[in-house]
Order: sequence, then C-alpha cells, then structure tokens
Amino acid sequence: MTLIDYSHISMTLFDYSDSICSIVPALLALVLAITTRRVILSLSAGIIAGGVMLVGFHPVNTITYLFNNFISLAYKNASFNWNTINIVIFLLLLGILTALLSEFGSNQAFANWATKHIKSRRGAKLMAASLVFITFIDDYFHSLAVGAIARPVTDKFRVSRAKLAYTLDSTAAPMCVLMPISSWGAYIITLISGLLASYAITSYTPMGAFIVMSSMNYYALFSIIVVFVVAYFSFDIGPMVRQEREAMAKTERKEELEFTQGRVRNLILPIVTLLLVTVATMIITGAIELREGGKEFTLLGAFENTIVGISLVVGGSCSILVATFCIIRDKLVDFHSYWKSWWLGIQSMSGAILILIFAWTINNVVSDMKTGVYLSHLVSNSLPIAIIPALLFLLSAIMAFCTGTSWGTFGIMLPIGAAIAATASMELMIPCLSAVMAGAVCGDHCSPISDTTILSSTGARCDHMVHVITQLPYVITVAFASFIGYLTIGYAIIVTKSSLGMASVFGFSTTAIVLLVALLLIKKRD
Repeated sequence: MTLIDYSHISMTLFDYSDSICSIVPALLALVLAITTRRVILSLSAGIIAGGVMLVGFHPVNTITYLFNNFISLAYKNASFNWNTINIVIFLLLLGILTALLSEFGSNQAFANWATKHIKSRRGAKLMAASLVFITFIDDYFHSLAVGAIARPVTDKFRVSRAKLAYTLDSTAAPMCVLMPISSWGAYIITLISGLLASYAITSYTPMGAFIVMSSMNYYALFSIIVVFVVAYFSFDIGPMVRQEREAMAKTERKEELEFTQGRVRNLILPIVTLLLVTVATMIITGAIELREGGKEFTLLGAFENTIVGISLVVGGSCSILVATFCIIRDKLVDFHSYWKSWWLGIQSMSGAILILIFAWTINNVVSDMKTGVYLSHLVSNSLPIAIIPALLFLLSAIMAFCTGTSWGTFGIMLPIGAAIAATASMELMIPCLSAVMAGAVCGDHCSPISDTTILSSTGARCDHMVHVITQLPYVITVAFASFIGYLTIGYAIIVTKSSLGMASVFGFSTTAIVLLVALLLIKKRD
C-alpha cells in the first residue's frame, strides 16, 4: 500500500483510494447512527476508526492526527478557518434571535395571527414549503431561517417537528441546486464552464448548460413536488405516520391561547432583516472578491464568489439588533429576561453545534480515506452506454451519502461524468452531468452526517435521527423513480436515437409515473 503526504498536519497517511477499506469509517458511522440513534457516539466511532487506519494503527499518531484534524476546523494553514467559525457563530446568533422572539412574545403573536389567517394544518404546511421561493439563496440559510419563521405556526397547528424538518430538508438543497442565482448554482456553473472548455463544447454556454441540466434534475424537481403533495394531501408514509399521529394527539397548551404583548411585526422585521441583509452582504462580498480579482461585476459572478459565512453572520447580527430595537420600542424590556434569552439561545444550539463539529471532522477523515476516489473507480467504461446516466446517479448518491457532502461529490463526479460521456457518447454529456447533480443532492439529502440534514433538524428543533428516519422513505421513493428516469433518458438517446429534448420529456414522464405508482403502493401498504 502506498503512502501519501498529508502536509497540513505534517504526517504521512496510508492511501486507501484503491481499497474497499476506504468506506469503513463512513459505513461504521452510518450503521451505528441508524441502529443506535446516538449521533455523537456513531460519529466518534467513525472518526476514531478512520484515524487508526490512516496512521497504521499507531496509538500516538492516532491521537496526534485526531487532535490536528479537530483543530483544523478553526485554525488551518497558519490562519483561522473563518468558514466554519462563521457558521458556528451564525448558529449561535440564530439561537439568540429565536429565544428573543419567543421570550418577548413575538412568536406567540405570530402564532395567534396565523390562527386567524391560516385556517388549517394544510395551510401551515404549505406556508412552510412555500418560503423556499424566498430563501433559496443558500441551503444553510433556508433551513435555519425558515425553521425559525415556520416553527411557531406548525407547532400551533400540531404539525410534527419531523414533518417540518422534512419540509425544510426537501426544499433546501433541491431548490438551491436548481437556481443559478444561489451559492450552489454559482459553484456548479463554474465547474461546468471548465468542463465545456475542456471538451470544446460550444453549443452551450455555462448558464445554458446549467438550465438544461436543471430541467433533467429529476430528483431535485420531484423532491420539491412531493413536498407540496405531502403538505396538501397529508400524504404520510413510513415512520412519519406515527410522528404526525403523536403531534395531533397533543393538546394545545394554555399559554399559547393567552394574550401576549408581543407584536407580529417584531417577528417579521427581524426575519426580513435577516433575509435582506444576508442577501445584500452576499452580493457585496462577492463584488469585493470580483474587484480584487480584476473582474467586472455581474450578479452571477457575485454569488459565485460570495463569502457565505460572513454574510450569514452580518445578517444574523443585524436581525438581533432589529429585534432588540423592537423590544425597547414597545417597552417590553426586562434586562434580566433579555440576557437570560441570550443564554438560553446559546444553550439551545449547543447540541446542534456539537453534532456539526463531529460531522465536519468525519468529513475530513472520509476525505483522507479517499472514499470518494474509491467509489468513483466503481464506474467502468465496459458497461452498456445507455445505463451510464443512471449509474452515475446511483454512484453520486452513494458517494454523497457516505461523505455527507454534495459539493465534494460535484467536484469529484462532474469531471468523471464528463470524461465518461466524452468517451462513450457526447450526446450523453448533459444527461450525465445532470445525473451527477441529482445523485449528489439525493445522497446528501438523506445522509445523517450531512450539514444540510443536521441544520434542517436544527431549524425544526427535531431530534436528528428522527428526522433522518422519517424522511428516508420519501427520499428512497423519489430516488428510485429518478433512477428509472435516467435509464429512460439513456435508452431514448442511445437506442431510439431521440433528440435530447424528447429524451428529457420521456425521462420526466417516466419518473412522474413511476413515482406516482410507488407512492400509492407504499401508502396502500401503510
């Protein structure tokens, strides 16, 4: 087995890129998380197993590797890692904001308003789902901000926290990956631009290719559609049935019906501030990066180069200032309660932050184990050409599930998908790239160690593993239908020689039919 240099911790590690052992840490963490539902214990086991394997089972080197890996989350290459630090700060700020809104009656006022204007559980669920059309700019932002907005309303109508977490998760990454003006879209368009240039493809601009790929991103499209179907028809399957029944069985608390001095505007103004300031700061930081790089300003370029962490912290800080101003203006100030809210808000986020830190750590371990590289080797050029899009979808999903990152999967699998398509059939280039996008979102969507999964459960204040288990049946169903859709598009292009547009229609229609039949069969069984 060869050795690779791991310069940032000055240690040589074993290279498992050609060994099935590369999947052991991720698989161990995932199996333990699902079987024990003890996330920290499961992640710790995966981290330790990876550390031991990477240093050749040397105890002292294992401790050194794990310590340096943990420190690198905050301090790396002689500088602070502000990306992760800012995400933690934003979580704390959001916890404080949520506590302030709750302590001084704003959440209760909004819940009372919602009782008058949103007349049903259906309306509450549709409201939570529809907010993605405002907050699609970033998945972190969406999961946490919409959770804070929608949670008082869904609680009022006794919608389970698991259903809210599913709604947040199934509209976060799926919507972000479809929108060109988002942190995801900008990143993907950058990758596509390089691939188009590498293979001398001039029939598409990067933006044009992204839009066509989005129209074939069956998993993302149908995940969003299913969310609205579930919200409108109360289409509960699997473990979600029990969660909804338990939520409905709960009686309303008296204090929720009592008069409150809080005002609806005291919730709306801080949340609107959070939205507007975050988006504005994303544009500003992106513009600064463009200027420093000697490039002209474009909106897409700004989002491509934005610094998300700083933008979230600035938006969160401004929202707290506005919330504090509203409290003072309405003479609701009780300084003891005010500072107590800060402490309670920080405490409320401590569990989520701890899970997130462990998830980041195991992501580093999985990266060092070369799990993604090993999985990418499973794609063979000897396979039937027509099934390549479907196989790329499946492999990308497995990779994202094991690594907990769709962005990392994009970086590894998009070039691989492009290379395979260029070798097999150029007509499959766009479907292959789209299948990678869809598979990466699918795997990330249901992975217990994914940032977005963790933050969706955090935004909904739902037990993390309850969220993972309850949304899994929906993910698997949509993924199965999407897999059949990519088989259809591959055979339509290669076997029947259909045009890309017609093949896309065939794939979309097939996915829709398979999904409808599957959901009805699952519902009938439940």
